[in-house]
Amino acid sequence: MHINSKWLKMAAVAAITLSSSAQADINVFACEPEYAALAKELAPNASIYSATTAMQDPHLVQARPSLIARMRQADIAVCAGADLEIGWLPMLQMKASNSKVTSTDRGLFFAADHVETLDQLEHVDRSMGDVHAQGNPHLHFDPMRLLQVAKALSAKLGQVDADNAAQYQANYADFEQRWLAKVPQWQAQAEGLKGKKVIAYHSSFRYLFKWLGIEQIADLEPKPGLAPTSGHLASLLTQVQEQDVMAVLVTSYQDVRGANWLADRADLNMRVLPMSVGGNAQSQDLFGLYDSVIALLNEVK
Repeated sequence: MHINSKWLKMAAVAAITLSSSAQADINVFACEPEYAALAKELAPNASIYSATTAMQDPHLVQARPSLIARMRQADIAVCAGADLEIGWLPMLQMKASNSKVTSTDRGLFFAADHVETLDQLEHVDRSMGDVHAQGNPHLHFDPMRLLQVAKALSAKLGQVDADNAAQYQANYADFEQRWLAKVPQWQAQAEGLKGKKVIAYHSSFRYLFKWLGIEQIADLEPKPGLAPTSGHLASLLTQVQEQDVMAVLVTSYQDVRGANWLADRADLNMRVLPMSVGGNAQSQDLFGLYDSVIALLNEVK
């Protein structure tokens, strides 16, 4: 029987097309934009969705239908951990009913599980405010801890999507090279910030300050998670007048009223720093986030 070679070629093309469509890109559900950005570095072809933006407090998220639908589709969920998402992630997991992302043995990934966090506590109770027994979860502002997380995440992606494990490792190697080239540049740019004193909101920049040698002498919150009170701000004003403070700092999602009140009365600079990727026009990826934060701090040193 004669078989038309044209039809054979068409059949082969169709088979390749069907095979490619069957191997759909994995779906990544990121709890915060910094981890969506990190996932993009390691899995640029993945479908990546961030549950929050840099303008939202990641402690306070509603399990909206849109988030439930996204988690239901996820092959992997990438979150900060250290109980940052404890108020909403378990509810989201329950409503999504996606067994892929309910266990760290499968597709659930917590960044804090792969580094030593700062400020771990043996005991926590309600009188202490919004604190985390497992340590400060905002570790993405430590470049070397973030690199540890990236390495662990590339391995997790390879576990979830074994066919592309080698590519995830190659993407990590490329990210590592570019990241390590930037770290000494950032440190040189921030050299003049060492020893500077600031007042900040919450412990959002704990890792950043430790890395750069900045001292946070006071918190705008009377207790973690509580809004600034007039009495607390008055006490901070007295404290500021006795010390050489560089600036009052808040994140891109925090209320600036207390910071502005203190800065106006103490004649201090007040700066809003992007808490994550997308917090301002300059911070559209992880590299831009670090560039932007250091530039903003240098403006007031």
